[in-house]
Amino acid sequence: MAEDVEKWRKACSISAQALQHGISLIKKGASVIDVCNAVDRKIVELGGKPAFPAQISLDSIAAHYCCPHGDKTIFDSQVAKLDCGAHVDGIPGDNAATVDLSGNNSELVKASRNALNAAIKIVKPGIKLSEIGEVIQGEITSLGFSPIRNLSGHGIDRFELHTRPTVPNFNNNDSTVLSSGQIIAIEPFATTGEGIVNEGESAEVFMLLAHKPVRDAAARKILELIESYEGLPFAKRWLIADFPQFKVELALRQLQLTGAVKGFPPLVEKARGLVSQAEHTVLVTDSGCEVLTRLS
Repeated sequence: MAEDVEKWRKACSISAQALQHGISLIKKGASVIDVCNAVDRKIVELGGKPAFPAQISLDSIAAHYCCPHGDKTIFDSQVAKLDCGAHVDGIPGDNAATVDLSGNNSELVKASRNALNAAIKIVKPGIKLSEIGEVIQGEITSLGFSPIRNLSGHGIDRFELHTRPTVPNFNNNDSTVLSSGQIIAIEPFATTGEGIVNEGESAEVFMLLAHKPVRDAAARKILELIESYEGLPFAKRWLIADFPQFKVELALRQLQLTGAVKGFPPLVEKARGLVSQAEHTVLVTDSGCEVLTRLS
């Protein structure tokens, strides 16, 4: 266990450094895809591998936006949420932060950040998940915004980014308690909208679910590359770097039909409200918690 904890600390330190590097690059006029690629490269430079493709979700897109191949989106006056993570031997870190490029949404950014910090303060063995959700909800609503109720924090495990427990962003009356040694990601989302997200279109993030036989030779080669990601999420554009785009598109369609691969479309706030996000990976300790993705 001690060895694993050190790997958690290393993976989360790399995640935090990559997040800060990416945040420093988010400026008006910069290319969104260039920043995402820079974050992924930084993770590798620091000795890790991406636990998932760096994602920058803008304005009313809350999460899961991953730049497509050839994307031309430029930063202007958006609310930009950077979500990234590294893994070391399958042990992942996960963190996120928001940049308001307009200068008009500082309170929205503050809402998710305050909610995260307040939740961290009460994490300890025996705390109910609903209590964490209540604190998050209270911080966000106190500033006049709504928590996104169908997005949540989550447990993290080796080669598993989202596992039990679900850490709610509102009081959902879940009486499940935390215990020492658990690793969780606390991930508040605040919005000017209704507090519900729906799936958008055109997934660019995918994950291998099961090993299924594939007849097409090109699809088999693409599947071999997908398998090298060891069940962790990957970006379609990563595949296009090695294979023609039309072959990648065809292979992903075939693999989704067989149930081998699942796509994750962007998640969009129902009322198209602006969204902010903040996230840390946390180790529950005997006396409280250790924030693994906090830079010292």
